[in-house]
Amino acid sequence: MMDVLRPVLININGRIYRKNHIQEEDYEEEEEEEEDYSYSQTDVEQCLEEPCDTHNIEQTEKGFRCAIDVPSVLYKYIIGKKGETRKRLESETKTSISIPKQGEEGQIVVTGAQQAAVVSAVTRVEVLIDSFRRKQPFTHFLSVALNHPQVQEGFVRFSEEVLERCHQDAGVDGSIFQNPAKLHITIGTLVLLNEQEVTRARELLQQSQETIRDITEGKALPVEVRGIEYMNDDPSMADVLYAKVSAKDGSKKLQQIADRLVECFVSAGLMERQWDRVKIHCTVMNTLFRKDPSAEAKRKQGKLNGKDREAFDARNILKEFGEFYFGTFDLNCVHLSQRFSTDCTGHYSSAGQINFT
Repeated sequence: MMDVLRPVLININGRIYRKNHIQEEDYEEEEEEEEDYSYSQTDVEQCLEEPCDTHNIEQTEKGFRCAIDVPSVLYKYIIGKKGETRKRLESETKTSISIPKQGEEGQIVVTGAQQAAVVSAVTRVEVLIDSFRRKQPFTHFLSVALNHPQVQEGFVRFSEEVLERCHQDAGVDGSIFQNPAKLHITIGTLVLLNEQEVTRARELLQQSQETIRDITEGKALPVEVRGIEYMNDDPSMADVLYAKVSAKDGSKKLQQIADRLVECFVSAGLMERQWDRVKIHCTVMNTLFRKDPSAEAKRKQGKLNGKDREAFDARNILKEFGEFYFGTFDLNCVHLSQRFSTDCTGHYSSAGQINFT
């Protein structure tokens, strides 16, 4: 009953859809067969009972037409194995769906004799695309860089002292420490699948600049990195330790900046809300960093999960370094960072940024 009263809602390009309850089927990856793929046909049915009428539908000599932007990496989900998904969509909505060749960026074009039929087909395509987009590993993230020299020096000192005093604790070794050049706060993650989507995210970040400057009063924000906490409820079997970050003046400005940015990106449909408030933290130890020749490849493919991780005993680290001081610096920008990238400083490559001053 509660599923009916409080259904799952999906935000697509600023429009809210109700997700109908269906029983999803699991499919394993199959070998490619002439660019056709095997995916659950029931995903097609995850759409509204009544189609949305806010699409830009053009009237033509032969009927109606609507073009929608879809990243090329997602075409295969609309095509389906041997074209079955597209055929089913066309048959059920009495429309024709034109899709660019795989690897070519363009628009999916839906045409039909009736306007309502075109709207219905476009709605189904968008909800189907959203369903598979949610299964993609994130590609970018809004971040606050903490790779200031003082903080990096403090982190190196922390890692050296931990290895010296706690190296005998189960699972503790040098491979699970963060790269000092990539210390950061993650504000929120995004799935951006082509340059157009990256540009849209960059522009949205730029539009947020004045709002953020109102919070900082046009000044850099002094922040302090101090103290260690853990993520799970058992410090003897930890996967992540993080450093706490706060505004040096004791204000909530850093929290306000993060929450405001998330609200902006969620409202635009570019980010999914995970928590009521952003958890302000900087990862310093993570078992996903543990040396494994295939770990980087697995992470890029989104295939590395909890079963692949070897936890560590963090009890002594928390006891001896719980109030460790990493450093203080003036924070002045937020980045749109690219995952699995490195710039000339060793930090993540930035696809855009806003400054506080």
